[in-house]
Amino acid sequence: MNRPNTVLIVARHLLFWLFNYALIAFGMELDWNGFISPFGSLAYAYAYGLFFNAVLFYTQVFWLVPKLYIQNKKLKFYVISFTIIIVISVIEAHFDSILQGIYKIYIEDAFVGSLIGNTAINLLYSIVGFYYIFKLEHKKSEKAKQKLLEETYKTELKYLKAQLNPHFLFNGINSVYHLIGKNDDLAKQTLLQFSGLLRYQLYESNAHILLEKELDYVLKYIKIEETRKGSDLQLNYDIKSEDSTLKIAPLLLIPFIENAFKHCSNHIDNTTNTIKIKIEEKGGELNLNVINSHDQINKNSAGGIGLVNVQKRLSLLYPNTHQLKINKDNTNHSVELSINL
Repeated sequence: MNRPNTVLIVARHLLFWLFNYALIAFGMELDWNGFISPFGSLAYAYAYGLFFNAVLFYTQVFWLVPKLYIQNKKLKFYVISFTIIIVISVIEAHFDSILQGIYKIYIEDAFVGSLIGNTAINLLYSIVGFYYIFKLEHKKSEKAKQKLLEETYKTELKYLKAQLNPHFLFNGINSVYHLIGKNDDLAKQTLLQFSGLLRYQLYESNAHILLEKELDYVLKYIKIEETRKGSDLQLNYDIKSEDSTLKIAPLLLIPFIENAFKHCSNHIDNTTNTIKIKIEEKGGELNLNVINSHDQINKNSAGGIGLVNVQKRLSLLYPNTHQLKINKDNTNHSVELSINL
């Protein structure tokens, strides 16, 4: 807790006790055990009474709750709490008797009545102190848990991204490999484009980035794959965005597109090898639809690391603001993703 907050809290507590004292001792017509207000014997009786109330309140705040109750020493907490309440109530009743003698106030069974009344009030202030500090400690505990959770999220995101980078590198090198020997000039050009994409991954995607930059990255990747696949694939893609100021967590979209190219069917009849990609941002909502044909024989093919990782990242980064549906039938694999940015 910093100094300005501490000063403010102390000031609030002082004002509470002063206002409490002024209201009862001087501002209201009351009769307590023969002590009369205002400007009478009640002002003296309430002064030491309120002092003991404050002692009970802050005993709960600074000792009993944090040192015993929260530490799961509940039996000890209750025993000590009630012992202190009884002892202070007896002391108050004794002070009341002395003050009654000074003001010549004679009440039958005054000590017993004073003891019962003071015990009830002291119990009340102890309960108030308990709930006051318990609520603060609970809030502090929740804040600490939230901070720990955020740190856990950050650590896991770093781990997932560390996995994603070599996964992307592996697939990119594989793409260039298929061009070598077929079209060396195109292979060189593709490798140059791929190095630009890899540079983006390594140096420009460490925090939330502009959506248009991420979409440009996706478009470049699609064009590299389009060049590599050539006429073997019927590719259809449409990418558009309304708001150029929106930001997104980087590298969320590419695994779905990468997976479509990697696991697309390879039929002799190239008209049946299809990939359809549509990415649209409208009104702050980003929608991704990817459909690719697949071979039955490859339904258990290796891969999928990227998809597993991106699903984890989505759950960490957009826990309540995204929807993801992945479906697979005998001929097509489809992905539908929507993110509220």
